[in-house]
Amino acid sequence: MARLSRLRQRADFLRVAAGRRKSVTPGLILQACRQPPGGILSPDSRAPDAPRVGFTASRKVGIATMRNRARRRLRAAVAEVMPLHAAPGHDYVVIARAATVGRPFAALVGDLEAALRQLGVYREPARGSPAAIDR
Repeated sequence: MARLSRLRQRADFLRVAAGRRKSVTPGLILQACRQPPGGILSPDSRAPDAPRVGFTASRKVGIATMRNRARRRLRAAVAEVMPLHAAPGHDYVVIARAATVGRPFAALVGDLEAALRQLGVYREPARGSPAAIDR
C-alpha cells in the first residue's frame, strides 16, 4: 500500500477550503480540491498526481489530548481508505468533529468512504488487485 503525501503548508489548506467542495458526516468533514496545474511537488510526494491529505482538529473537538486522539484516528482511517479509493490528482483536508473521538472506528471508515462518494472522488480498486479481492 502506497504512503500518502501530506499537506503541511497553510496555503494548501486555505486553497482546499476555497474550493468549496466539502462533505459533512457524523464523524468527520472532508474537503477536496483538484491539485493545481503544474503539479506542486512536496518533498515527500511520490508522483505528481498522488493524492495529498491534511488533517486538522479545532478546539471544538476538546482539549489537546482529545484533538491529538482525533487526528490519530483520522490518520488511521485515511491510511485504510484513501490509498485504495481516493481519486488521484486531488488534495484532501480531513477535519475532526466532536464525535470523532467517541465514534466506532468502523463507522469512521464508513464516514470517510461516504464522504468520498458524495464528493465524486471515490474510485473502486482495480479488478484483480489484492485490495479488490479482500473486499
